[in-house]
Amino acid sequence: MDIQFLGTGAGQPSKARNVSSLALKLLDEINEVWLFDCGEGTQNRILETTIRPRKVSKIFITHLHGDHIFGLPGFLSSRAFQANEEQTDLDIYGPQGIKSFVLTSLRVSGSRLPYRIHFHEFDQDSLGKILETDKFTVYAEELDHTIFCVGYRVMQKDLEGTLDAERLKAAGVPFGPLFGKIKNGQDVVLEDGTKIKAADYISAPRPGKIITILGDTRKTNASVRLAVNADVLVHESTYGKGDEKIARNHGHSTNMQAAQVAAEAGAKRLLLNHISARFLSKDISQLKKDAATVFENVHVVKDLEEVEI
Repeated sequence: MDIQFLGTGAGQPSKARNVSSLALKLLDEINEVWLFDCGEGTQNRILETTIRPRKVSKIFITHLHGDHIFGLPGFLSSRAFQANEEQTDLDIYGPQGIKSFVLTSLRVSGSRLPYRIHFHEFDQDSLGKILETDKFTVYAEELDHTIFCVGYRVMQKDLEGTLDAERLKAAGVPFGPLFGKIKNGQDVVLEDGTKIKAADYISAPRPGKIITILGDTRKTNASVRLAVNADVLVHESTYGKGDEKIARNHGHSTNMQAAQVAAEAGAKRLLLNHISARFLSKDISQLKKDAATVFENVHVVKDLEEVEI
């Protein structure tokens, strides 16, 4: 499980940072990629990665500001050009209005897709659990921005315990079908009459990962709730230390406020994202240094960076 950042800038692209988009790569878990936001130029950034557009099965939009959605029509159209690959349907989750934006863009441009898009729109009254599969559950909650905006909490369901193969071998269990039965929780009896209890050779279930990905927001309690015990919290950091007033006026957060959210939520790691173009390369280390006084395990991400979870 990895997160790859396709755009880490705020508002408009710069030479160093494209606008908002990131990919949650779940290839080992479910052989899918989930995209969060799709700012202008996202598909160009994807060309610099190993991501195959057909693997993008779900797109989650935080809000309808252009720097988070203007790349959608282009990406959806280019995804249709994977002629040598099977065309697969795609789900888009986002605030009310995302369906109209996508369909209008495709209609006006005369674009026809060989796959279906399933839209899942929500408003302030229809948040909470928005998706549940056999391996993941996704929650959305409203944040505090200048327009309706949400954050997402992706929860991996508990993982099955692992089989202690070495102990089984030591117990005289021959490698083969019996291993599979024991892994499935079935007790077995060996040829010599030895009884093997499956529970004695399977570890306890392991807790799944929690990934919190927030849209643009002022510091708010909703951010903390979404990030409780998160393995990774991706939080915007449009402004820096001392910029609290301008951040509030524009519906954004500072690096210090993001660090406070991570600390209050008991998150394990904080990734600062959505960096204003006013910060030059030399300023990035200071953003991290200041935030680390509140929450130690913090990192300022950059375009195309890949973070293992």
